[in-house]
Amino acid sequence: MTKTVLVTGASKGIGKAIAIELARQGFHIVVHYLSDKQGAEDTLQQVEQLGVKGRLLCFDVSVRTQCQTVLNQDIQENGSYYGIVLNAGIIRDAAFPALTEQDWDSVIHTNLDAFYNVIQPAIMPMISARQGGRIVTLASVSGLVGNRGQVNYSASKSGLIGATKALALELAKRKITVNCVAPGLIDTGMINEETLKHAMPLIPMRRMGQAQEVSDLVAFLMSDKAAYITRQVISINGGMV
Repeated sequence: MTKTVLVTGASKGIGKAIAIELARQGFHIVVHYLSDKQGAEDTLQQVEQLGVKGRLLCFDVSVRTQCQTVLNQDIQENGSYYGIVLNAGIIRDAAFPALTEQDWDSVIHTNLDAFYNVIQPAIMPMISARQGGRIVTLASVSGLVGNRGQVNYSASKSGLIGATKALALELAKRKITVNCVAPGLIDTGMINEETLKHAMPLIPMRRMGQAQEVSDLVAFLMSDKAAYITRQVISINGGMV
């Protein structure tokens, strides 16, 4: 039976690359998006061209009731997920004295609360299926070491790492692995020249990573070959940390 993986934030960037690579590996893909329907439809088209099934799901990962309603309905109609890739996230950078309540709340709700909002409704169906499973969360180098001007983002990603490690302990005996991928500077076409100028000297490899490199790592963690890997934070940052 072909396994299904939910990928949040799959309309562009790293999430899109992950969805397409997992489809290439033979997984059916649930393509999640919030506002970029056109991007999500393009992802879905590329997924289906690889010979697997896909479908779209639209919901706000920061809104708990919305997540519960949409995910419960999707699981009831289509069955449990074998895997979840928690990728959707936002950045609202500012020096801490200038950080607004909205800047703080929106990042925490989207990047950290989504761990509960998205994964919790899917866990019992995953356990009940008795097929094991894979959960991969996308953190950041910022969650490992902190980053100037990103107190909110660093807090959200550090919290995500802690939640990932704790959930891995709970689910290990169920043969469900839970791991975290922590990218550094990845070329998604949205990095401005000023950021690149300051960041490049900190990267020993002197280049940005590619979304495909991240998706290859996630695909490995989703595979049977990674069955004994759980509770790990795997950095992909060119030696930055």
